[in-house]
Amino acid sequence: MTQGQGNIAWAGLTHPGRVRRNNEDSFLALAFSGPQIQFLGKTGEASLNEQDFVMAVSDGMGGAKSGEFASRIAVDKITRLLPLSFPFRAQGLTSGFMDILAELFSSIHAELLTLAGFYEECEGMGATLSLGWMTPGRFLFGHIGDSRIYHLPIGGPLRQISQDHSHVGWLRRQGKLNEREMRQHPRRNILNQALGAGHQFIEPQFGSVLCEAGDRFLLCTDGLIDGLWDSRIEEYLRLPTCELATQTLVEQALENSGQDNTTALVVEIGG
Repeated sequence: MTQGQGNIAWAGLTHPGRVRRNNEDSFLALAFSGPQIQFLGKTGEASLNEQDFVMAVSDGMGGAKSGEFASRIAVDKITRLLPLSFPFRAQGLTSGFMDILAELFSSIHAELLTLAGFYEECEGMGATLSLGWMTPGRFLFGHIGDSRIYHLPIGGPLRQISQDHSHVGWLRRQGKLNEREMRQHPRRNILNQALGAGHQFIEPQFGSVLCEAGDRFLLCTDGLIDGLWDSRIEEYLRLPTCELATQTLVEQALENSGQDNTTALVVEIGG
């Protein structure tokens, strides 16, 4: 793929899996410049020169269909709050974007807790959220839960830049578990951080990564991780186009597992 100066390409795909009837995953791709916002399709290419881009995935949790509702609230609230709270582009920011994203995560968390308090069917409702904010030369991100954000620099290797908000994730970061042990741990899906889900306080992770032409990012839910080892994720992320990479990631995860909803959103930085 040949891209112009300051372009990005993206492709997103979600699937309910081979077991569950409903899909509690949601993903979002949008472009904004101040109050102007544009919803993007599942795949596409665009210029970074005039606007910033936000990509996000969310995995809902809760009884009945409240998990599906929770993840949709998370992504919908991004479209309402982010452009209003930030009337200029992120380019040149250092730490200010963290305050903006912290307010966003806090607002979503408060809304999910409020709904859970008012409606019995929403009790325990919650969601993960992994969000990437792209501006020329920089990938800003916010994250909570056990969905993931990976960075594949053009020179490699693959690196998980988000932290799994679970005790098992903490053990892995401390070097007390390897990838195989983490994947087989009986408590691997128990979260200690999520939006809503009865958590009184949250501490999302915020960060910033420098990027260059040819770099790719993957935002995905735990259904994809359940079906693919990191080595396979890196292999498929290197496929020629974002669309082919996304399709292969989801298809192979479903073939290997498929026990959960599965979502992948791949973004490539252009030259």
